[in-house]
Amino acid sequence: MKENELLAGHIQELRRGTVVLACLATLKRPYYGYALLEYLDEAGFSVDGNTLYPLLRRLEKQGLLTSEWDTAEARPRKFYKVSPDGEALHEQLTREWHALDGAVRSLEQGETR
Repeated sequence: MKENELLAGHIQELRRGTVVLACLATLKRPYYGYALLEYLDEAGFSVDGNTLYPLLRRLEKQGLLTSEWDTAEARPRKFYKVSPDGEALHEQLTREWHALDGAVRSLEQGETR
């Protein structure tokens, strides 16, 4: 396996583990799927549509997102927004993310807690 392919695979794994956190952080205000894809990409968090759309449906089914259809324009769009349960999960995941980041930084510096 080439070095670039190896790196790409590990980066994909790392991003896969953080896409829920990125979505919950972003969906404090409503977005429809394509706009969310663009916003995440502009923020440097590129996500494939084949990953994002099923994730949005799953998070909604779990009660972490709410959705609403906007039929005012020619093409109806489903807008997603984080629910109160999703906000609570976002806070917990963010704390865990910061703890993991601190742990990795400590490991890199050869420190222990």
